[in-house]
Amino acid sequence: MANFRDLLKTTKQQIREVDTETSDQLRDQGSMILDVREADEYEAGAVPGALFIPRGHLESQIEMRLPDKDTPLIVQCAGGVRSVFAAKTLAELGYTDVASMAGGFGKWKDEGREWKVPQSLDPDQKDRYKRHLLLPEVGEEGQMKLLDAKVLLLGAGGLGSPSGLYLAAAGVGTLGIVDMDVVDRSNLQRQILHNVDRIGMRKVDSAKEAIEKLNPDVKVITHDVRLDADNIEDIISGYDLVVDGADNFPVRYMLNDASVKLGIPVVHGSIFRFEGHVTVFDPKNGPTYRDLLPEPPPPEMAPSCAEAGVLGVLPGIVGCIQAVETIKYILDLGDPLIGRYLAFDALEMSFREFKIRRDPANEITWENRDQIKVVELTDQCMPAPLEAPVASVATSNGNSAPAGRQPVGV
Repeated sequence: MANFRDLLKTTKQQIREVDTETSDQLRDQGSMILDVREADEYEAGAVPGALFIPRGHLESQIEMRLPDKDTPLIVQCAGGVRSVFAAKTLAELGYTDVASMAGGFGKWKDEGREWKVPQSLDPDQKDRYKRHLLLPEVGEEGQMKLLDAKVLLLGAGGLGSPSGLYLAAAGVGTLGIVDMDVVDRSNLQRQILHNVDRIGMRKVDSAKEAIEKLNPDVKVITHDVRLDADNIEDIISGYDLVVDGADNFPVRYMLNDASVKLGIPVVHGSIFRFEGHVTVFDPKNGPTYRDLLPEPPPPEMAPSCAEAGVLGVLPGIVGCIQAVETIKYILDLGDPLIGRYLAFDALEMSFREFKIRRDPANEITWENRDQIKVVELTDQCMPAPLEAPVASVATSNGNSAPAGRQPVGV
């Protein structure tokens, strides 16, 4: 009967084994380190960028975490034993390019190769986010991404309320809120961030109080200001993504121009009576608001909620979809609504999807970002003309300098 040493020797003959130096070279060339140690070992130190799946969960999680079976993998454990058996398992599961790292993380660390202590959740956070941690697509690494993310809510009203509450519950670490209004009794039909006790309070303060009571992990930054051309770039530049709950066209178009200029994605939502719409504008990778709507409709065709009314539960549905799209974007999960316009009809209880394409006549693009000027917009919402590129003049060494800043000797 074979003993452990015999089994290990036999298994090594069936897999490919590489030393730490070769592993480091392959990592530089794009191979992925798969760390199969236990959680306490991983938390004490790991190779940056390694995919962590404990050996005991490898078979059940690897195909969800790494669906591309042609990804080149270097399996690492503490000393190079568990990784041998893991490499064999991966080959049996159909992974085509797998090697085991001889000597494991212990030798890697002793040789002075790159490693760091990964961020980890404390016990309370592991308990709070347990249902996220059970999802292989999220896990502890994804939860840390959420905690590191910075999201700006444009409005603490109908859309900002459900999206803000669910993003806070999900553990998005920093939430900024822009709103200059106060809580009114008429808001409470749909704006669930607020309550009767906070009527008359500044909305940003009411929202901050609600979010901090829901999840103390979340840092809430309030912007109790009117968003305008003078402050919009400074405000949104501090965030990874904007959740748009604006209720007027000039602000939506101004947000578009600023977000395109800075390359910041916008998760757009809008509501009207019994209808809602959601899409994601990523200026680096897809169409934007000006591609969707080159100019606003006449005021009589698009009355506000204060004029036309809105079903109270509708912003809850739309705002929750905005929260889902935000989390998907942060975690790079699934198929985001980039270039896709989702329309919801509450009376029909139906969803329809429309494609959005880039408008070749639209000049407010990521490619023209250095020429975009963000200005206050009129009811027509036409953008400012693109600024002319900065002219340059040749220098004596063959380099160039902006006109008006000519170097000495030119």
